[in-house]
Amino acid sequence: MISSEIISAFSSIAKEKNIERERLSEIIENVFTKLIEKKFGENANFDVIVNMEKGEIEIYHYRTVVEEVEDEINEISVEEAQEIEPDLEAGDPYVDIIDPGAFGRRNISHAKQILNQEIIKVERNVIYEEYKDKVGEVIIGDIHQIRRNAVYIHLGKAELKMPRSEQIRGERYRRGDDIKVYIKDAVMTPKGPEIIASRADNRFLEILFENEVPEIYDQTIEIVKIAREPGDRSKVIVRSNDKRIDAVGACVGIKGSRIQAIVRELNNEKIDVINASSHPEILITRALSPAKPYMLEIDEEKKEALAIFEDDDISIAIGKGGQNIRLASEVTGYEIDAQKRSEYEMTGIEQLYLEDIEGIKEHEWKILNGVGIETAEELMDASRTDLMKIDSMKDISIQEIEDTVEKALEERKAQQEAEAEAAEEEDQEELEESETTEEIEETEEEQESEEELDEELSEDELEDEEEKTDQDEEDEAKQVKEVE
Repeated sequence: MISSEIISAFSSIAKEKNIERERLSEIIENVFTKLIEKKFGENANFDVIVNMEKGEIEIYHYRTVVEEVEDEINEISVEEAQEIEPDLEAGDPYVDIIDPGAFGRRNISHAKQILNQEIIKVERNVIYEEYKDKVGEVIIGDIHQIRRNAVYIHLGKAELKMPRSEQIRGERYRRGDDIKVYIKDAVMTPKGPEIIASRADNRFLEILFENEVPEIYDQTIEIVKIAREPGDRSKVIVRSNDKRIDAVGACVGIKGSRIQAIVRELNNEKIDVINASSHPEILITRALSPAKPYMLEIDEEKKEALAIFEDDDISIAIGKGGQNIRLASEVTGYEIDAQKRSEYEMTGIEQLYLEDIEGIKEHEWKILNGVGIETAEELMDASRTDLMKIDSMKDISIQEIEDTVEKALEERKAQQEAEAEAAEEEDQEELEESETTEEIEETEEEQESEEELDEELSEDELEDEEEKTDQDEEDEAKQVKEVE
């Protein structure tokens, strides 16, 4: 029977594509509905029923019995209808059964093409639904194709796309290699599902930590925030929910075993693990590692911080292309600006006016003011040769005035350095006090945890003792009974 042959042919195609029988039945119905529309011009008065168990396709054509036929598709004459069913009269419904073979082998071949298209659509939907639920997971696939703007990864029947923006900078890929990626998104496009894979997403790094550090997986330690420039450096703030466990130590592992496994997976990306703190000055200081500021000015309302570094440390603090300071700002939530100590001290110095310098006479500073020189800095920057060319300057001694100004500047510098040193000592004391306060809070919480643990142990010991006493009494009663 031709319908069973059709179903058999369609079933073999569907089997290759792993399509369920129920879904295949729907597809065959849709295919024949399209064939009906192609042959008759419409499909409103037709029904297609597919019986997958029996391998049968039944097509019913509904028409109305009429005296005079005006629409051959939807009407049948009384004479023609009565030849099949004598009792039929005008106005009665008439049902005709169409043999699928009536469509011809050419149309059946066309039906197979339609079926293939439908199956491809179903297959795409299956892949989309599967990977839509896998968004947020890390999987391992094999590199199938490398193009300029993307790397394509095969995983089963799915193809994942890793755009250049989601790749780790400097990483080299080879066709056929296994690769671990994070499924970032899955969207359905006119061309089919587009599954976006990533190795640059912060969540990828977070999952790697979860896989390598059991304490993070079981939420004993939590990752507070991540700032990352893939392939170069990451800063990760972690917090321990159990004061007996060191969050940074647990993440690093014995001899750095845990963190090194993550670093190797990320093409030797540097990772700074930072212990969380409720004190901004401590958190910012830790985030600026490997550089250490000698002074911080923090504006809590504006979420801004000015970090002052020794002149030799400023390049380390800022990092290559501003990377270190940028990541520290992102991970702490403060807009951090770095400045050299020497520049900071100079900005704090008020201008020294010539009229305020002891040893410079009134008529001298007035002559200098007349040629646009009002401050000590302006005088020291001016060219003596140019000054001597001015007629009014011949009445004063430039050398004596310069010596007086230079002495005043040295005295002011010495005073500024003494004030800065005192301020540094004060800031250091405040920082140490904050760290001590934090340590005390941690110790108190630790003691509370230990006391709770001791109470639990004491209760367990008491229960054990009571059970032991009850057992002794029972044994003693048995012995007395035996003696009796």
